[in-house]
This record gives sequence, C-alpha cells and structure tokens, in this order.
Amino acid sequence: MARSYNFSAGPAMLPAAVIERAQQEMLEWGESGMSVMEMSHRGKDYMSIAQSAEQNLRDVMSIPENYKVLFLQGGASSQFAMVPMNLLRGKSGADYLNTGMWSKKAIAEAKRFCDVNVAADTSEGGFCAVPTQDSLKLNADAAYLHYTPNETIGGVEFDYVPETGGVPLVADMSSTILSRPMDVSKYGVIYAGAQKNIGPAGLTIAIVREDLIGSAMDSTPVMFNYETHANNGSMYNTPPTYSWYMAGLVFEWIKEQGGLAAMGEINQRKAGKIYNLIDGSDFYGNPVDKNGRSWMNVPFTLADAELDGAFLAGAAERGLVTLKGHRSVGGMRASIYNAMPEEGVDTLVEFMKEFEKENA
Repeated sequence: MARSYNFSAGPAMLPAAVIERAQQEMLEWGESGMSVMEMSHRGKDYMSIAQSAEQNLRDVMSIPENYKVLFLQGGASSQFAMVPMNLLRGKSGADYLNTGMWSKKAIAEAKRFCDVNVAADTSEGGFCAVPTQDSLKLNADAAYLHYTPNETIGGVEFDYVPETGGVPLVADMSSTILSRPMDVSKYGVIYAGAQKNIGPAGLTIAIVREDLIGSAMDSTPVMFNYETHANNGSMYNTPPTYSWYMAGLVFEWIKEQGGLAAMGEINQRKAGKIYNLIDGSDFYGNPVDKNGRSWMNVPFTLADAELDGAFLAGAAERGLVTLKGHRSVGGMRASIYNAMPEEGVDTLVEFMKEFEKENA
C-alpha cells in the first residue's frame, strides 16, 4: 500500500516507523499478553509505558526539574479555561496577544474569568504579521501573558519569545511544539494538543512550572485543576492511554532522528523550499510578512482561484492530500510537521512547478 503525503493541519501525519512499531505491538505489548488498549492504566506494564514517555519528553525538550508534565484530555480548547482558572491567583486581569483564530478563541474564553488586556492585535492587517516586542502594551500587574507562537490557520509564527518583565508567560504550542529546540525555562505554562507534532488526537500535554500549581480559583472543577493531575501522576481518572503510548513512541522516534536540533534543521529546510518557490513565482502567493512565516503551516493562493479545484485534484493524483486551506482563509495550506518527510515536500514543490507551467 502506498501512503499518501498528508498535509493536514491535524490530525496530521505520524512517522511511518511509529505506526509500524504500534502495528507490531498491537495485539501484545512485550510479554503482557494484551494490547496497550486493554491495559489497566494503574498496572505495572502501563505505568512503565507512561513513565518512559514522560522521561523521553523531558529529555527531548530539556524540561527543568521544577516543571510538571501533565498528560491531559480536552485539547487546547480546554486549556483556554484551565489557564485563567489556575493562574489568576487572586489577580483580576491577564494579558493576551491576538494574532489569529486560536488566540482569538483563547481570549474569548478568558473573558469569562477575568479582565483581558489585549496587549497586541494584528486583526486589522488580516493576521498577516507578528507584533514586535516594543509594540506590546503589557500590564505589569497581569497574572500572566498568553500568546500563540504559531497560528495554524493563518500560518503566522513568532520569531522571538516575548519578554514579560517577570510575568508568567503562557504559550499554546499545539502546532509548533517539538519542531525545534526551545528554552522551557522562559515559560510558566506550555500546552499543546497532540494531533499535530505529538501523536494521535485525544491527548493534551501541559508543562507547568511548579510554583504556578496549587492556587486555582475556588470554583475550579476538580478536573480543571492542575494540582489534581500533578498530585496524581496524570491518572486521577483514566487517561487516554493509547494516545499517551503513541506519543511515547513519537518521543523515542525524535530522539532517534537526532533530537530537536535535527528536527529544527529539517523543518526550516522543508519550509524554505516551499517559500522559495512561492517568492519566485507570480502564480503563487503568500500573504504573511516574511519575518512571521510559519515553518509548520504554509498557506498559499493561486493567481486564479478558479484553478483551486484542478490543483487539488492534480495533487491528489500524486498522493498529495489535504491541501485545501481553512474555510476562513481559502486557498491552500501545506502543514509540514515533523512526520512529513522531506521527499513529500519535494514532491509538492515539483507538482507546484508543473501546475504553474501548465496553467500560468
């Protein structure tokens, strides 16, 4: 069977080696006599899987000891509420940067719990640029600053980590986590849905500095309190066990590829190939400022939108699938997370060249 090059923004491609490993272990993990899907999450076999996954993530990201790694559910959308519930700590307001659809959703949810100071808003420009550090209108008394380093829909990515003056920095890294090296110590909270660079949908990871745990609002539901999960090893209730197992295989795979330094080099190179083609063409366009272009999600348009259908059909014939842009943006979008092999990008670039030659 020939696997497609799946450019979906999520759920996204998984490394073939990871799927093959899971296939080998599907009926029986080790000598347990059962599939991972059948294991008790509190049994010794599954506990070893869970602990190994956490340690490998800590190793890959160089997560400091004073951070808890929580394996949760509910996606980033649940974190939009969990962050203010846990991090306000008696304060009345928080700072947010509005740079796209996902930060906009986070802001709307936060307004249920606190006064939101929108410290930067790029909506007037169509969310096509990243605000500069000196343009941020930060509140020194804010409980935290929240931002989305990579906006999956618009293909906009911060090329710097915002300075907060000591205020905890919170990042929705759903579509950029594990794509390159990063300094976890600069953040108070990092959270991410799994279905892009981590593993299959169903799992959410939160990396939380320990001093930010334990002061949730009194009205916070038990399952929305970081302390609940930190005190119970992310097993207060039954976790998404198979997604957690699969994420662990991905962490192992990243190690085998050379870690995040190697991932970063490959991802920058993959994105550069597509952007170089777009920039050298009058047929393709990308609206994002060059200093804010995403490595993970590359949106592009054709000079004639009437050709979109033909482009998608021709791409599909070559095994290049899920390239249609988000309905709010239109055009095309190539999501090229870690699992997208470089030959997949090369195949896309060659097809784009051929399609332009035939239709320009």
